[in-house]
Amino acid sequence: MRTLAERGAVITALALLSACASQPSPVVSPLQAGGAAAPTPVLEAPAPAVDAGAATAAPQKMEQARLLPFEGERRVVSEPLRGIARVDRTEQRDDLWHRIRDGFAMPNLDSPLVAEKVAWYAARPDSLTRMFERSRRYLHHIVEELERRGMPTELALLPMVESSFNPMAYSRAHASGLWQFIPPTGRRYSLPQNWWYDARRDIVASTTAALDYLSDLYEMHGDWQLALASYNWGENAVARAIEKNRAAGLPTEYAHLAMPQETRQYVPKLQALKNIIANPQPLGIQLDPIPNQPYFATITKTRDIDLRLAAKLAEMPVEEFVALNPGFNRPFIPVAISSRIVLPADRVEVFHANLLKQDAKALVSWQAYTPRKGESLAAIARKFAVPVARLKEVNGIAARNRGTPALLVVPLNGAAADTGKLPIMYAPPIPVATSRSVSHTVKPGETLTTIASRYRVSVDDLRRWNSIGRLAPGQKLRIQTRGPTAKGRPVQKTAKGKTRPQAKGKQIRKSGH
Repeated sequence: MRTLAERGAVITALALLSACASQPSPVVSPLQAGGAAAPTPVLEAPAPAVDAGAATAAPQKMEQARLLPFEGERRVVSEPLRGIARVDRTEQRDDLWHRIRDGFAMPNLDSPLVAEKVAWYAARPDSLTRMFERSRRYLHHIVEELERRGMPTELALLPMVESSFNPMAYSRAHASGLWQFIPPTGRRYSLPQNWWYDARRDIVASTTAALDYLSDLYEMHGDWQLALASYNWGENAVARAIEKNRAAGLPTEYAHLAMPQETRQYVPKLQALKNIIANPQPLGIQLDPIPNQPYFATITKTRDIDLRLAAKLAEMPVEEFVALNPGFNRPFIPVAISSRIVLPADRVEVFHANLLKQDAKALVSWQAYTPRKGESLAAIARKFAVPVARLKEVNGIAARNRGTPALLVVPLNGAAADTGKLPIMYAPPIPVATSRSVSHTVKPGETLTTIASRYRVSVDDLRRWNSIGRLAPGQKLRIQTRGPTAKGRPVQKTAKGKTRPQAKGKQIRKSGH
């Protein structure tokens, strides 16, 4: 016979078992099932009393709300999701190349053309070395801007394809700077171009504009390869190629579009450079480390100053100063044109210290001069006591050119200007888009589409300029032609939206690409 104490223990145990059986099964999360510690339970106040009607419905509601325990296969994910790179942003990379590799995020393009471009670059190690050396000044700034925007760091390599990282690069299509902006696209992205200054060559301004443009193109297509093709060929041209494939039931990815040869090779060139930088050793390519720190800093509060003097105050070679400030066309820098000067990060303090020691009236030795009608360069050179060759040099005038520009830079107040050798002052002609009205007589068989294509305007433009009902032979149409022309020849649109003259029925290819 059990004692009273034993009976009490049995009753207590039965009560506990009954209470446990009445509780709903706990919900087990996949993390808990995989062995992770369960979260600390939250204690809740007792439920308030309910009336009899509610009590009869409560069990049914609880049954519907109750979640079943996880009974599927349990796996521990030890690898990152495919296509998503894990980057430890708390780790400070000493070499900028490592940081660039960490940010690679574009889908790789694998094609025979990529292999061909890799072999082409690898066969020219000296050219690669010079290009990598030039890039040291600019890459950190570009990478910082890309990461700030959340963009793939492959784009930091794009100036290698566009300009070989030469900020003075200038194509026959009038594309200029590291990012090779043509004049209209530059103006569209707030890059002014004038006699004093060309922002397409400005390192900071052109990088901002290029990344803005690439972001817009990516938003348009949702695909980086198509965005890059648009950067080279023009967004409208790529959009038309996509629509043509879609109408024909063909794939609309980059690799399947019909495009000019230059654009066909454009993305493979970037992919080839990406492959080389990702793994240069098997190709025998030496990739010298680049410090992962800012190369330059900007100064925004300064005064009108001679370019050579600014370099002297920063205690740096004038060639290096021009490489960081390539946007200036003249031998002195007017604040009214651009208030920003770019200096190596370790030269800023010494520049400010030396500037404070200078007489404000001695900062500029050049001035702008408007020649009188019929005044020759030789006469102007005598007037300001400067050799003609020197006058041409500082004004970016070709040695054999005898014409007189509408505006010149001459020594200030006739004083002898600094005779030290300057880097080549760069002021290429900037074509000005013109507009003229022409009359077209409709011929049999012509349509609005064929006429618009001939004059490189849109059908909507034709309708806007003319009251068009049904098109009939002999009808006169008024057309506004647009864009620069050369010796009266029609202009031809080519890659990257560039406008250049048509020469004897042949397309003039872009130089340097």
